[in-house]
Amino acid sequence: DRRTVLRRSALLLGGAVVGAVATAESTWVADRRLPIAGGPASATLGNRHQDVGTGGVQVVWGVRTEEPLVALTFDDGPRPQWTPMVLDTLAEHRVPATFFLVGERAREHAALVRGRMDAHEVGNHSWAHRDLARMDAATVYDDLRRSHDAITAATGSAPRLLRPPWGHLGGSVLYASARLGYRLVLWTLQMVESEFPHDPAGHARRIVADVRPGTIVLGHDVGNDGRLVALRGLPDMIGGLRARGYTFVTVSDLLRRAAAPGAAR
Repeated sequence: DRRTVLRRSALLLGGAVVGAVATAESTWVADRRLPIAGGPASATLGNRHQDVGTGGVQVVWGVRTEEPLVALTFDDGPRPQWTPMVLDTLAEHRVPATFFLVGERAREHAALVRGRMDAHEVGNHSWAHRDLARMDAATVYDDLRRSHDAITAATGSAPRLLRPPWGHLGGSVLYASARLGYRLVLWTLQMVESEFPHDPAGHARRIVADVRPGTIVLGHDVGNDGRLVALRGLPDMIGGLRARGYTFVTVSDLLRRAAAPGAAR
C-alpha cells in the first residue's frame, strides 16, 4: 500500500545518504592528496596560528603599464651547456635579466655564475625541478629553503622571487612562498622554439612582435638543442625590441617601476 511504499522509499534514501557519506569518508582516508590541511592542494597547515611571514603572497604574470618595459627571464640553469653563452650575449648588449635557478644545479655549477650575476637578478626555481604542486607544505618549504641557500651561496644574492617548475601552483606552494617572503612570478609570453626550427631570426621576430609593455618573457638556458633557436636569436630579439623603444629590466625592477607613484595604468 501507499504507506509501505513511502517507508521503503525513505529506507532507500537513507541508505543512499549513508553510503555516500561512507564513500566520501573512505576516499578521504585513501587519498591524502585531497585538499586537507598541509596537503598539496591546501594553503593552510594545521589548525594553529599560520606562520606565513607578512601574511600574504603576490602572484605576477606581468604588469599593466604604458611605459615600454620588458623583462627577460631564463629558467632551469645553471649548466655549462648554454648558461655562459646567454650571460655573454646579455653582457655584450648590456641587458639585465632574471635567472630562475635550480638549487641543485647552482650548487654543482656555482663557478658558472659566481661574479656574473651583478647586473642580473636571481630567483628560486626549486631544488631539483620536481613538481612542487604534488608535494605537501612541509616538503615544499624544505625544498625551497634548501634551494634558496644554495642559490645564495653560489651567486652572493638571496632570491626574493619564485617560479615553480612548469608554473604549477598548489596550495602548498603558496603557503611555502608566504613563509619565505617570496613573490611568485610566472610569465606573459613564452619563447616558442619548436615553431621556428633552424630559424633564429624568425623566432626573434615573433617574440618582438608579441611583446607588450610590462611583458615578462620566459626563456631557458638549459634543454634540448631545439631551444638554441631562441638563444642564437637573442641578439636579434634585443635589437628588435630596442628598435621598438623597449627598455630591458629585471622582474623586480619592472614591478617597482609599475607600482611607482604616477606610473601609468
